[in-house]
Amino acid sequence: MSPAQKVGQLFVGGVSVRAGTGEAEADSLAVLRRHHVGSVILMGPSASGASAIGAVTHRVGLLGQAVGDSRVAPLVSADQEGGQVQPLRGPGFTDIPSALAQGGRSEQRLRQQAALWAAELHGAGITLDLAPVADVVSTDMGRANGPIGRYDRQFGSTAEAVGGHNAAFVKGFRQAGVLTTLKHFPGLGSVRANTDTTLQVTDTVLSRESPDLAVFRAGIAAGARFVMISLATYTRIDPERQAVFSPVVMDDLLRKDLGFDGVVMSDDLGNAAAVQRIPPGRRALAFLRAGGDLVLTVNADRIPAMTTAVLNAMSGQPALRAHVEASVRRILSAKQEAGLVRCGT
Repeated sequence: MSPAQKVGQLFVGGVSVRAGTGEAEADSLAVLRRHHVGSVILMGPSASGASAIGAVTHRVGLLGQAVGDSRVAPLVSADQEGGQVQPLRGPGFTDIPSALAQGGRSEQRLRQQAALWAAELHGAGITLDLAPVADVVSTDMGRANGPIGRYDRQFGSTAEAVGGHNAAFVKGFRQAGVLTTLKHFPGLGSVRANTDTTLQVTDTVLSRESPDLAVFRAGIAAGARFVMISLATYTRIDPERQAVFSPVVMDDLLRKDLGFDGVVMSDDLGNAAAVQRIPPGRRALAFLRAGGDLVLTVNADRIPAMTTAVLNAMSGQPALRAHVEASVRRILSAKQEAGLVRCGT
């Protein structure tokens, strides 16, 4: 791969699938193609059904890159959690219940249903789901928890209840050939504000010894290949930096303490209010330098500034170049598992 192709593999860019946004979709795809972007998130809502989404993912597939005698196809992802967070609906997609409702079912039943939901996504060309939510929202917090509890996005109110269902969801999706993403590490269950809409969100509860982290351990053991990092700050883990810019969170806690060797993905570094004071290029660089692998921006217009900043910084920073190499290998390994790396003979 050329340096530009390697850097492109480190990004997930948003592509609109809303009705009547064909021009926006084409514009986003053009930006992603120019910058060799290796992964896409489909931005809904769309009620057009699986066939229409399949037509979009076919066009997204044209972003695939030839590398020697091999071809590397893009990861195509969606935020298909269920309940109020299910952007893809219509014929061919089941109406998925909220995670809270899923948590009321047996783990075996959830695994079976998750495999069916994943098969629908796979049939529409989607290879990565940005789910399940692994956050634990206590009964005391409940709907006062802005990002998760307010929308019933949690499986339950204890680590024990959430962990088993978290693993069942991952296993069901893996059975159908769709990769999964544990989020939002190390957890958003104890905050009140939402990082999408609030500049500074702080957790004063979680520590490196918190039992709620067992949920992520369970999801990792079940086979989750991606972990999404929160944009909040955790005063008992790293009070100086947001998690998405913290080597303590990503390297010490996630890699070393929990033993995760997969792809570390950011939460949205494009439009989220929590990062708007930082220029886009600096956001991407800070995340990668802190130990991250895959930069998510729902706004494809942020891609040029971000990829350019990384490419420019690599030329004089051997440590960053080495990190990019390692990140690309992790991403390609996940793509290979999803059948997206095809080697010539």
